[in-house]
Formats: sequence, C-alpha cells, structure tokens
Amino acid sequence: MSKVNYSGTFYMVEQENMDSYLAALDINFALRKIVCLLRPSKEIAHDPATGTMKIRTLTTFKNFLMDFTIGEEFTEDLGPVDGRTCQTTVSWEGDKLICVQRGEKEGRGWTHWLEGDTLHLEMRVQGIVAKQVFKKAV
Repeated sequence: MSKVNYSGTFYMVEQENMDSYLAALDINFALRKIVCLLRPSKEIAHDPATGTMKIRTLTTFKNFLMDFTIGEEFTEDLGPVDGRTCQTTVSWEGDKLICVQRGEKEGRGWTHWLEGDTLHLEMRVQGIVAKQVFKKAV
C-alpha cells in the first residue's frame, strides 16, 4: 500500500496553545509573543518512493528547514527554534507522520496528518500540546 504524498505549500489558518508549548521549551516571554503572532507557511517536498522529505517552515521572522528520510534517525539542529540539538526519527503510523525528538526535553515531538487539503500539526513537549492547522495552496 502506498503512503500519502505530503508534497505542497500550506498556509497556517489556526493555532492553539502555542505560548504554553514555547514556554515549556524555555523560550523567553518576548520571543514567545512574537512567534505567536506569526503565520508560518510550510513547503513540503516528499518522495513517497524513497521516503525522503524536506519541510521548509517559512515566516517573516525566522525560517526552519528539516531534511530527512522517514524511518532513519538523524541529528536535528533546532538552533532556529530553541538552540538545542536532538536525535530525531520520523516514522509512519498509518497515514500520520510521527516525529520523536530525543534530547534535553522529555516527550518532545510532533505529528503531521492530512485531511483532504488540510494539514494538521500537533507539537508536544513535557506533556504540553500545541496545534496548528494549514490549508493547501491551490
């Protein structure tokens, strides 16, 4: 059975609990307020045949690139986010992408899934969950 292709450009339409999530990552108050005002877009290039994926998260403040192969652990530089590095693995759970980020912060990771042209992102750290919803560009 072939996996869902996540390729496309997506624009954020809603966000929930981001300030608490960023506080759990020890992001300072002023930066949290700025980040919560941003409306990021995501450019995803996914090759379901090889499992390679590039996720570019773009804002007017900072950009972040995640380049990986699904199922293979890699060292992720989270410098643009919170200055940390971690050992990261992204894998399939059904049609959902599950990311586990092992490092200083316990229970860190995220889940991506598609419902039609809507991309969902749930981010987790130390029991705190933030959610973002994106719509695919036409």
